Amino acid sequence: MAEPTFADVDELVGPATPHFAYQLRARVRELVRDLPEDHPVRRYGEEKIELLDRLGHASSKAEDGAREPRSRLGWSELPSSAPVDDPLPRAG
Repeated sequence: MAEPTFADVDELVGPATPHFAYQLRARVRELVRDLPEDHPVRRYGEEKIELLDRLGHASSKAEDGAREPRSRLGWSELPSSAPVDDPLPRAG
């Protein structure tokens, strides 16, 4: 494989979502792990690994976040807007 580039790291990290942050973090780590510690692409990759870690961790703490107001645009279009601690009554 050719030596990893900044673009290779960006290609992995660019479409990151909280849901896939840890999987992408592992791929970036694997991409840069064989580069010397002082290599600029490795340092860049390690910065992105930290970013992905923060993204995944922050999104995994839903209990710490505030509830979305029922007045939020589009709320009435959600299939079920009932929170887990106050579920909708079972049908039938």
